[in-house]
Amino acid sequence: MAQPATATETAPPPAGEEGQLQVRLWLRLLTGTNVVLGRLRRGLRDEFGMTLPAFDLMVQCQRSPGGPTMSELSRRLMVTKGNVSALVERLKAKGLVECRSDPSDGRLQHVHLTEAGQALLAPMLPAAQAWLVELMAGMDDAALTQLYELLGVFKATIVANEAGATAVPQENDDARRPQRRRGPP
Repeated sequence: MAQPATATETAPPPAGEEGQLQVRLWLRLLTGTNVVLGRLRRGLRDEFGMTLPAFDLMVQCQRSPGGPTMSELSRRLMVTKGNVSALVERLKAKGLVECRSDPSDGRLQHVHLTEAGQALLAPMLPAAQAWLVELMAGMDDAALTQLYELLGVFKATIVANEAGATAVPQENDDARRPQRRRGPP
């Protein structure tokens, strides 16, 4: 197992050009994300013959007892409806998901796991969790909690800034939802 980075390896760069720290932060986030995604993709492919997008879609179906619609899946997975439709069709062909019409609006289709889909997903969830625990083994619970909270503030800030708002995290607000300020900051 690799040793965690030391404080000198993780210290921010010296003050300099505006935006330099933000660029370095982005690169560090991107590197970490790519390592995690690579591990998940490799494990899902090698141990279950599954792609990460298929796994993600199946997890979303499991999380919604009424079955998510194609639009909900598109929003949650952050991909186009066309990508979702193609993936659902592939999983339907394998017998892992099925579409059911909404009882109140027959135009809407809800995607549900089949028994075969549930049986395949059941061992994938603990395996994925174990891979994440393995990757983060050098961090104690306090460091993980701090990182989780800081990334919540980070997410709220960038979402608010992208929407033209100023993030104002509230204490004890786990979601760290941004709020719009009225008037000048």
